[in-house]
Amino acid sequence: MTASHEHIRLYIDAPLGAGAPLSLAREQAHYLRNVMRREVGDTLGLFNGRDGEWRAVIETIGKQGCTVAPLEQIRPQTGTPDLWLICALIKRARLEMVAEKAAELGVREIHPVITEFTHSPPMKAERLAAITIEAAEQCGLLSIPALCAPEKLQTILGRWPSERKILFCDESGAGHTALAALQATEPGPWAVLIGPEGGFSPAERARLLSMPQTLAISLGPRILRADTAAIAALTLWQSVRGDWQASPVALADQSV
Repeated sequence: MTASHEHIRLYIDAPLGAGAPLSLAREQAHYLRNVMRREVGDTLGLFNGRDGEWRAVIETIGKQGCTVAPLEQIRPQTGTPDLWLICALIKRARLEMVAEKAAELGVREIHPVITEFTHSPPMKAERLAAITIEAAEQCGLLSIPALCAPEKLQTILGRWPSERKILFCDESGAGHTALAALQATEPGPWAVLIGPEGGFSPAERARLLSMPQTLAISLGPRILRADTAAIAALTLWQSVRGDWQASPVALADQSV
């Protein structure tokens, strides 16, 4: 068996365990064969969001596809913090960046919403899903965030779980100082809420501030664009209420 000279990780939507070979998607086979120049006998990492990460060996690879055989589990499955991102639909390139960074920052679910001031093209769900998968592959994650279908903000607020707090990034500047406010809260399920480029309407803001789950915060003296605000808020939450205090995984010791 040839030792892999570079750590490659691929997401596969199939059960993982020692046993029968698995067929990779055509795009993945093309990536391994034509981009990374992998051959039969080379190894790689596989994960599916349920069974941890597995070392697998390439058994066949060619123009018709690629089959790999899982050999052993090299990392047990771990979860991400119970954090949602509620993000208003924004311009396509900026929404793609938000999806990528949300995956990297360990968001469990992404909920695109339509607000009163939303003026953006329809969301390309397949493109966003591919972006979150690629982010997980490259960043050593063991799962990818669930990507929900767009819905109206008022609809999702109408069925909001009583136990899930909302970190409301209030562009009016009237919110609490972010770090101190988060440090004063208790652990539990959360959601970060980011509005559109035009901000929230007065009615939406009033609805949010009337909810007992809402913690309105300010992201500083400058008005941030929606994608910047999303990254800033997720970073703040992870640093206080997330898993950034956990011991880092030594991926270098688990190369395949």
